[in-house]
This record gives sequence, C-alpha cells and structure tokens, in this order.
Amino acid sequence: MTRVCVAGGTGQVGREVVRLALDAGLDVAVLSRRPPSGTSTDHDGARYFHADVTTGDGLLDALQGADVVIDCLEGRFGKARRKYPDGGARLLAAAASAGVGRAVLLSIINCDESEAAFYVSKADKERVYEASSRETVVVRATQFHSLVAGIFRAGEKLRLIPVFKGARFQTASPADVAAVLLEEALGEPSADQHRKRTIGGPEVLTMRQMAEIWLRTGHAGRIVEFPLPGAMGKYLRSGLNVIPEQRTGSDTFESWLAKSEKSL
Repeated sequence: MTRVCVAGGTGQVGREVVRLALDAGLDVAVLSRRPPSGTSTDHDGARYFHADVTTGDGLLDALQGADVVIDCLEGRFGKARRKYPDGGARLLAAAASAGVGRAVLLSIINCDESEAAFYVSKADKERVYEASSRETVVVRATQFHSLVAGIFRAGEKLRLIPVFKGARFQTASPADVAAVLLEEALGEPSADQHRKRTIGGPEVLTMRQMAEIWLRTGHAGRIVEFPLPGAMGKYLRSGLNVIPEQRTGSDTFESWLAKSEKSL
C-alpha cells in the first residue's frame, strides 16, 4: 500500500489532502506541530506525528516508510516566514534519509514575480525544492476562496465590502487544489527530476463581481473600491494571480461560499 506523508496536514489544504488520501485507501501519515493529542496517534484513519520543520524534531519518524511527502506547510508571519525555506530544506533532508522518493510542494502562482514578503519566501522555498536530490513537483495554485471571503468578512464590522481597484481573482477551493497535489504525488515517475505545474480556480472574476456574490449569499454592506498599495497591490493589478487557460476543479466562489456559510 502506498504511504503518503502530509506535512501541514491539519491546515486548510492539508486536511483535504488527508481526507482524499484516506478515501483512496492510502496509508496516511500526518506531520504536524499540533497533532490531535500532541503525540503520535491514530485519528480518523490517519497516523499523526508531532514534528517540527523549524528544528527537525520528529521529522524522520514521521517520514519512515513513506513513498511520497506532500508539503502543505505555511509560514506567513515573523519567525515562521523567515524560517520557511529552511524548514523545507530540513523536510527534504529528512525525506532523503528516510528513502522517500518524491516530494510535492504547494506554492503560489508567480510567487517569484512578487515582492510581497510571504511570496518571496514561497519562491525561496521553491528553489530549495529545485535543488533537492528527491524527485519534486511544485504545484503553484491561485489564491483560495477563503482569502477574498476573509477580506469581505473583515469589512463587515464597518458594514463595508472592501474591493481592490483593478483586481481580478481566479480563486480555488482547498479540496480542488488538494486533489491536484494528490494526483501529482501518485503519478508515474517523470523524466524530469524537478517539475512545476500551475493551476487556477474554475472562473476568473473581478473583485467587484465577487463582492456582488457575497451580497447575494446573505451578507450586507456597501461596496467600497480603493487601490491596494504596495507589492501585493502591484501583483494583483498586473494579473499575475490568474491563469485563465488553466481552470481546475468545479467549486466556484459562490458554491464554496454557500457550503461554507452552512457549516458556520
């Protein structure tokens, strides 16, 4: 039986990878700093390991016997972001020691063309993967539905719906992205040791169109457009966050939002 190790398997994408892998009948190990009980344990059919890529503690135990590791780890702020590429290097070194043949990394579309700090750290981690002795696949995805929903939700306190001028999105659901990560993890060996694949959500919408969908799903507020400054604003206005020719999955912003609201 194929064994998959999911690093960051308790996050929004990692959870979906774990679910899909279990549904496929795979042997699943989950690497997390905060597993359900704080120690190695069977939970919902997967085996969870307490491990930390910032120190290397527990990595080898979690990776023993795995055929492939899927890296869904995040490092958005402060120390976690600064150590993000180094964490990838530790994970890959442990994977090599454990005999893991393939590593799949979740990254962000055109992260190497943005000066935003989190995106720079993503690009740095991609380069770590490209220098690895393992076979690697970097899956670059567009932003998640939850990013835009979170921006809208933050404005609700002021009864506003913030919209960035000139911004379009091709957001995707974590489940649709997880399906691609698992597909790449289980695919046949490639002639290319290091590959990249870029995917986008099922539709391209202006942020204003997404705000109108937000209103239709029972939310209230006044749409207010303004220019987003800085590196992130430049990235969005340039259209580097969309790839219309690569539409993946079927869970649109509206369908995802309807399901998410019901679960609250």
